[in-house]
Amino acid sequence: MSKTIVVLGGGVGGIVAATELRKRLPREHRIVLVDRTGVHQFAPSFLWLMTGKRDGKRLTRPLSSLERKGIEVVVADVQRIDTQARRVQTTKGEFAYDYLIVSLGAELAPETVPGLADAGETFYTLAGAERLRDRLSAFQGGRVVLVVAAMPFKCPAAPYEGALLLESHFRGLGIRDRVEMDVFTPEKQPMPVAGPVVGAALRGMLEVRGIRYHPEHKLKAVRPEKRLLVFEDGSEAAYDLLVHVPPHRASAVVRDSGLLAEAGWVPVDAGTLATKVPGVFVIGDLAAIKLPSGLMLPKAGVFAHAEAHVVAHNIAAEISGREPTHRFTGHGYCWVETGDGKAAFGSGDFYAAPAAMIALRKPARHWHAAKVLFEKYWLWKWF
Repeated sequence: MSKTIVVLGGGVGGIVAATELRKRLPREHRIVLVDRTGVHQFAPSFLWLMTGKRDGKRLTRPLSSLERKGIEVVVADVQRIDTQARRVQTTKGEFAYDYLIVSLGAELAPETVPGLADAGETFYTLAGAERLRDRLSAFQGGRVVLVVAAMPFKCPAAPYEGALLLESHFRGLGIRDRVEMDVFTPEKQPMPVAGPVVGAALRGMLEVRGIRYHPEHKLKAVRPEKRLLVFEDGSEAAYDLLVHVPPHRASAVVRDSGLLAEAGWVPVDAGTLATKVPGVFVIGDLAAIKLPSGLMLPKAGVFAHAEAHVVAHNIAAEISGREPTHRFTGHGYCWVETGDGKAAFGSGDFYAAPAAMIALRKPARHWHAAKVLFEKYWLWKWF
């Protein structure tokens, strides 16, 4: 009997899941990928877009190209997920499913911090990175503040990469002596899930470059008319140019699905990514996985990719009458761009007990070159 697998979201997880399912299942089974824009954006390179090293068009691909593989691509907004009836309502109609993979990602919600939506720019979207690039082209000096508005946020290294790349950018323009730089974050250290050694290394990278680091600062409000940040502890910080990582949350359709826990994300099995509802899997930024350390698995594309492989293999196995045996192991890696044509590289076992075992290799040109190659390879392989 033919089955229908509906995949929600055309980001890393959704693309990998749909493609791997199509490779492993006969054409009698239907693979439907639903995405709001119909365009994939390669988010790991938004930092390069911010500093003018990339063009936005280079970082996008039409999801329609997946149709030649036998994937049905539907460009529509998801309006309702009905797990009891096993149906998804969209602006292009209703889709019944036998299996559902939710990979809609985290929604950016700057409006949840008073004044933030009207102040500064973010490199967490393609449009935001382009606007920030344009702001930087006219910037002649002053105080640059990068603020992490709330926890959790995706790509835990990104704020620190952003600060280091901006510092390198200002040196390249010859205006570094006219720029003050500060990073404010609610974290106790950079990338706390990676442990104190990695955190100290990242903090050292900032401070040796003259970037002041302010941990445990939870943003309360922004006063754009005064160019002022207000924190919950009562402290304030002035800025001339504000770069922010906005609060993240699940989208309204996921919040209304009945899948969320009180913390605002979807609890899943750490090995299979199965939810409490049979046949429904959640991967990527929406998934909530508690680690042995008590911290949560970070939100990052590398995990969405690996989780998608696991879910696709297991669904295909079950449909084919085999035992689903694949499990997500918690291994991950990331590049940490440091500017000047260099990057550090971190990798390790996030499921290790009692705490994640992560190693961070020192910044080097070959790590930066590896990330450039990864960008080219990923866009070539999946499109």
